[in-house]
Amino acid sequence: MAQHTPPAPRICPACDGFASVSVTLGGRDARGHLRTITAHCPACHGTGTAPARRDREGARA
Repeated sequence: MAQHTPPAPRICPACDGFASVSVTLGGRDARGHLRTITAHCPACHGTGTAPARRDREGARA
């Protein structure tokens, strides 16, 4: 019997699936660690996927 695989999640068009990035602030702290901040994609809120579009019947194209 064949196994059904779930459909692949839609990749966010704004970030192409790379939803979170670390950005260096330049320089290091007193212990020598690189200072970074994390930035998330504003479109998908850091998930990397976009919800499936639901077109309403009769909607204009």
